Amino acid sequence: MDGYFIPGVIFAFAAAVQPGPLQSYLITQTLTHGWRRTILASFSPLISDIPIISLSLLLLTHLPPYWIQVLQFIGGIYLLYLTYIALKAFRSVTINQVALSHTPEKTLLKAVFVNLLNPNPYLGWSLVMGPLLLKAWHEAPAYGILFLVSFYGTLVISLFATIMLISMTKRFGTRVNHILLGVSVFALGFFGIYEIALGISSLF
Repeated sequence: MDGYFIPGVIFAFAAAVQPGPLQSYLITQTLTHGWRRTILASFSPLISDIPIISLSLLLLTHLPPYWIQVLQFIGGIYLLYLTYIALKAFRSVTINQVALSHTPEKTLLKAVFVNLLNPNPYLGWSLVMGPLLLKAWHEAPAYGILFLVSFYGTLVISLFATIMLISMTKRFGTRVNHILLGVSVFALGFFGIYEIALGISSLF
């Protein structure tokens, strides 16, 4: 059992702590709208990964190679849109007023789209975790379930902890929050441009 529980924990922790589009989005939303309106987004992988796992296991290996590049390009455009939204919040000094018009459900939905348009989960599930899940399931369905529970349990807890840690910076005042929000805006923009550049260079 440890052969599937421990890898699930390790893979999930690595996915949660490494810089990426979803992490940047969660940081931006936490600084802009507060942890109460962002915490629901920590469950976004539970929704977005259902089609990701299905596509990765059933279709990804049979699709043309350019499919991933197209996904990267679309994901980059969506990240730039989120950058624009975050930049508007950064320019506003009344962050609490911005938060009033933003519901937790809205943040969750956007986080789901960020993850759906991020090619990294597709690559991870098709190249690493997918084969391990199939191997575990063939040995015993309970092992496959254990792997999924360990992975998503660790992932949600890690994202939850990230949101709470970022929210604690508010005790240092709005100036620190403003600086961190600016950094997260830059991160979202960087990942958006990076995904678009990768998609274009791979396609052409």
